[in-house]
Amino acid sequence: MKGIIISAISILAMIQLMVEPGLALTCGQVDASLASCIPYLTQGGDPNAACCIGVTALKGMAQNTADKRAACNCVKAAANRYANLKEDAAQALPTKCGVTLDITVSKSVNCDLIS
Repeated sequence: MKGIIISAISILAMIQLMVEPGLALTCGQVDASLASCIPYLTQGGDPNAACCIGVTALKGMAQNTADKRAACNCVKAAANRYANLKEDAAQALPTKCGVTLDITVSKSVNCDLIS
């Protein structure tokens, strides 16, 4: 259990260091925040603590419309890299982590509709 907490804190610290105020959100930042979610997104079950910390961090990084759209396009591109991505698990991810996210994790979302 301590290992999970230490890993989660380490991931959050890495994400915080990568985000500089005033700079555009990058796909590297989005990918890093959701990397721990890959097992859940491809196998189902429940997301691990590090995954949910990453989802929470992603919400914090995407505060304005431009960043939300950028994050959405990054998530969409990442989702399309995984042929075995479970769409139902992807759609349920924010809810399972207890986070309200303006970004849909999907292979087919229209990111231009985000406001």
